[in-house]
Amino acid sequence: MEEQSVCEEKVFRALFDAHAETIRNFLYYKCKNLEQAEDLTQDAFIKLWKNCQKVLVEKAKSFVMKVAQNALYNEIAHDKVILNYAKQKSGSINSGERPDFVLEEKEFLVKLQRSISGLTPKEREVFLLSRKDKKTYKEIAEIVGITQKGVERRMHMALLKLREQIGRSI
Repeated sequence: MEEQSVCEEKVFRALFDAHAETIRNFLYYKCKNLEQAEDLTQDAFIKLWKNCQKVLVEKAKSFVMKVAQNALYNEIAHDKVILNYAKQKSGSINSGERPDFVLEEKEFLVKLQRSISGLTPKEREVFLLSRKDKKTYKEIAEIVGITQKGVERRMHMALLKLREQIGRSI
């Protein structure tokens, strides 16, 4: 059986299709800038293509993830990451809803956004990968590069903090 190479266009395309969105979302949660996340993801895959002869197919996802992470860390250094996804959710008002309900909902979304922003970057990253991207703890552990127990601990801490913050501010 012939060994597949990352340098084969169909293999590279399959790797890109399978992992680009996950990597982009991971970067987006860290930097809060979709364009920057997309650019870094593209750059990481370009680097994979340029180094295709050196990278095994089985290690390609890890390679791209590490390249993308390092590029992001170089760009943002020690800046805090604050994710503002509630703006996407603040769409149109449904005419069938009471105005006071709509106002309460908007206030809750602001409180939720503030609470998520108050999490540590590591807790926020795990929380959003789990709740927004619907990743399993095992998948998150692979993406973030920690053990599954580490993911469980970060998620537990994030949920405790969110319950405390949201419960206190309502």
